[in-house]
Amino acid sequence: MPPIRDKFTIHSKAVVCQDVELKGDITIGAGTIVHPKATIFAIAGPIVIGSGCIIEEGAIIVNRRKEVMRIGDDNLFEIGCRVESPSIGSFNTVSARARVHHTVRISSHCVIGAACLVVPVDDEILDEYTVIYGPAAERRVWSGRGRVQEADLRRKHAEYLREMLPKFNRLRRGDGA
Repeated sequence: MPPIRDKFTIHSKAVVCQDVELKGDITIGAGTIVHPKATIFAIAGPIVIGSGCIIEEGAIIVNRRKEVMRIGDDNLFEIGCRVESPSIGSFNTVSARARVHHTVRISSHCVIGAACLVVPVDDEILDEYTVIYGPAAERRVWSGRGRVQEADLRRKHAEYLREMLPKFNRLRRGDGA
């Protein structure tokens, strides 16, 4: 297998800390925030991260497939989660220490609960508004109530991080987009 070539395209409005581990062909969209100690590996195919995402410390995003891993807008990847899903819609939350296998495709407005392990035998697409919770990774469908408030809260969270992270961390600059 040939060595992985690093090619990072980081939007000028993105906040990516210097001590983030990036490997492979990675594109980071406008307004996306990547905390220190996050890991993004494009091992087999490229990763394209949309705008307004928050990737917290210790989060690991890996693409093991040849196809492009597309991550939509306004997703939240919390501390210590690991995501290998080949496609992720928008407005999703992957909670702390949750793991999502590469056979799962996540649509929009889904929540993977804390420490949940999502490893189906066959390829699976999570329907919109799916919530996975508890030690047995039980599922239910969210009604969508409170969606606007959650989006506002996430916007304020991102605004705070855009202001505070550069004060205490060196930032990585991309070639702009």
